[in-house]
Amino acid sequence: MADPVRVGSLRGIMMRGPGLTQTLPFYEDMWGLSLAHKTTGTALLRGTGNEPFLYGLAEGDIFGIEYIHFAMPDRDSMAALHRQVTETGARVLGAPAPFDDFAGGWGFEILDPDNRRLRFRTEAITLEEQDDWAKPRKVSHVVLNTPDMEGVQAFYETVLGFRVSDYSADQMVFLRCNSDHHSIALVRGNYASVNHVAFEMPTLDEFMRGIGRMRQKGHVPTWGPGRHGPGNNPFAYFVSPSGFVIEFTSELQQIDEAVHQAKVWSRNDPESMDRWMTAGPPTPAQRAVMQGRPDPGWPELAKPEGA
Repeated sequence: MADPVRVGSLRGIMMRGPGLTQTLPFYEDMWGLSLAHKTTGTALLRGTGNEPFLYGLAEGDIFGIEYIHFAMPDRDSMAALHRQVTETGARVLGAPAPFDDFAGGWGFEILDPDNRRLRFRTEAITLEEQDDWAKPRKVSHVVLNTPDMEGVQAFYETVLGFRVSDYSADQMVFLRCNSDHHSIALVRGNYASVNHVAFEMPTLDEFMRGIGRMRQKGHVPTWGPGRHGPGNNPFAYFVSPSGFVIEFTSELQQIDEAVHQAKVWSRNDPESMDRWMTAGPPTPAQRAVMQGRPDPGWPELAKPEGA
């Protein structure tokens, strides 16, 4: 059997919620992103790389994910992915077509088993890279809470070509689409929600300076700094003004497909959570905020019958 078509990379994410665009100054003045595009009800924030945007803020009635944004290399790979997701019975929202938004390009959208919208795009506009020290370069990974971890894992593997990099006991699975240890991770939860979004700093020094910038402005980490076992990446978690958990990270493990073997990391060993032993395990308050708020998913298909 041929290997499934694999998603190219993670571009970023669009969040939604009431009053979300009013939090724009936090991301510009403190987090280190800059405004790429703004319309009534939306704001798109870029990093120092060439992606059109990393993190979007959209006004909406319910806090959650508007869509997770992925890249494909070209139209041929996009067409192949569309055939694959259609043949596997995924909920496809249309055929590949031009996007008429700021990023432009060509692609399509689907829904995952938790009714999250996933957008795949090629030929997007590119921005000039910025030489701006200690600012996020890209979105490293998105972590999702789900009541059906095994089912959603199977979807990402069979429908989108992701591969398992590691497990955190039986509570978490780390999934990769390229050499990055994980672009998506799933956490076993009572309901679908966003756990956190991680932003990559180019170097460890810049990671630490980003924490310092936040601290100088009165915003301290709720967990970290430390270094995870799975992925071997440093971490520092913060809570945004709208209540979403966001993370600074760097130096995410790069996977050699020829030799890598997925490992089950213990959740009882403190060094599995934090190899530096500087942060310790997450507090009950940290775990609570990372559970997020229940997200029914893509609004048009989340409405009850007869609504």
